Amino acid sequence: MESKKENEKYDRSFKVILIGNSAVGKTNILNRFQKNEFNPNLKATIGADFVSRIFEIKGKKFQLKIWDTAGEERYLSFSKIYYRDAVGAFIVYDITNEESFNKLKFWLEEFRKNAQENAVPIIIGNKCDLEKQRKISKEMGQNFANDKTCLFMETSAKDGTNIQEAFEALTKAILNVFENEIVTKINSIKLSNRITKPENDGSCC
Repeated sequence: MESKKENEKYDRSFKVILIGNSAVGKTNILNRFQKNEFNPNLKATIGADFVSRIFEIKGKKFQLKIWDTAGEERYLSFSKIYYRDAVGAFIVYDITNEESFNKLKFWLEEFRKNAQENAVPIIIGNKCDLEKQRKISKEMGQNFANDKTCLFMETSAKDGTNIQEAFEALTKAILNVFENEIVTKINSIKLSNRITKPENDGSCC
């Protein structure tokens, strides 16, 4: 998957959001992905921030519209408007923070309740560079994702581990869902046409 200039045309646009507790590293994940930067002194996001990237997959260009949402409870009702029309989400927790992991179920339910049908979530265990401070094992994260039928990956916004790979995995999964939906609709139309089209039984008026 290759990043392209933002002024290029694209075949389709996908809306993706980053959700999860405050201070799990959502904004730094986005900054590492977009600018290859890391800032340990970032302030908490208020409302939401937005960036976009264009990628080429299978010879076609796709725009990712990425919304970084606030994780504090006082912004929760406001942030829900950004779930609308989302087809993918990074649901982020901090591997050194048990509370952020325990809140994954809440964030996943909010996403599935408010985003588009068949939207794709990926569970992200961020700050995997802090191995000595780890409280949530990789197996715990993977088991949660498997149980909830989600993608899973551990990342580090600080050193860049799996950041590009996570965005690539989510984009490809969204594309697969989109392509399968098109095939299903085409097959449904063909089946409907066969059922409703009157057959010629050879008789004449």
